[in-house]
Amino acid sequence: MKLWPVVTGVAIALTLVACKSPTPPKGVQPITGFDASRYLGKWYEVARLENRFERGLEKVTATYGKRSDGGISVLNRGYDPLKRKWNESEGKAYYTGAPTTAALKVSFFGPFYGGYNVIKLDDDYQYALVSGPDRDYLWILSRTPTIPDAVKQDYLNTARSLGFRVDELVWVRH
Repeated sequence: MKLWPVVTGVAIALTLVACKSPTPPKGVQPITGFDASRYLGKWYEVARLENRFERGLEKVTATYGKRSDGGISVLNRGYDPLKRKWNESEGKAYYTGAPTTAALKVSFFGPFYGGYNVIKLDDDYQYALVSGPDRDYLWILSRTPTIPDAVKQDYLNTARSLGFRVDELVWVRH
């Protein structure tokens, strides 16, 4: 059996998957009227659905900046209390469509991109509800380490109505 066609087919399939623009979860719409210049800067992760990249981290922040190629730089930072050290991960994000729609693809590992969809955002760009490409990824972000209870309940209600498992959210220690 010749392996070259199999290896080539696998390589092509991986390339197509890696380059495919992520889409939001079915039934979830990224916000429109998005202004990236107002979104840039530091955000505190208030809550998240646990994921392997952030498991156990505290004091998590995400800082977004403007890239010269039209994309957005991403610096995620969190403290690992067991190892007593800070973890940082640098990435890049690009719009999957119009820059006025908050649907982006984010990469921390070469050509592999994941979805980043702002699905709720207050008018003052102080609080954001962000989903990944499926309902296993959800974040509540704030410009400060805490959010008012009314905002918290509003964002939880939105996430719940969209089918996210809000009862499994991890509330981040800052």
